[in-house]
Amino acid sequence: MPVNKRSKYRGSRTCGGGTHKNRRGAGNRGGRGRAGQRDHRFSHFYLRGEISNGKHGFVNKTSVHVSAIDVGDIDQMAEALVCEGLATREGDLITIDATKIGIEKVLGGGQVTHRMSISARAFSERARAKIEEMGGQATTV
Repeated sequence: MPVNKRSKYRGSRTCGGGTHKNRRGAGNRGGRGRAGQRDHRFSHFYLRGEISNGKHGFVNKTSVHVSAIDVGDIDQMAEALVCEGLATREGDLITIDATKIGIEKVLGGGQVTHRMSISARAFSERARAKIEEMGGQATTV
């Protein structure tokens, strides 16, 4: 008696696959490659963690990421920056170089309670106004 299907069907024309037309093309195996990954072969791809449900939206290839922070957040971090040596204090004026922290632009959100001199690549109008209102300076590098 044959041990496996292959030897069992040796000599027959279709080897247990029904009519000879059934084994043509990729239709009998559910498509080629990753066909059916979201439908009839979902569990195979899900278990391997290879599921992908298509693309959504678009990515602007010419966009430039600008790291930004609110002036209120800098104000809250001011004392810690002085302790870490990333900022200097001269009297009541705290001098901060935003590029050393990895910040390119200072935005105008939050409250300013310290007198600060901040140098960065860019400032929003509101941030510049808040800094200068407290007697500080906003220097564009």
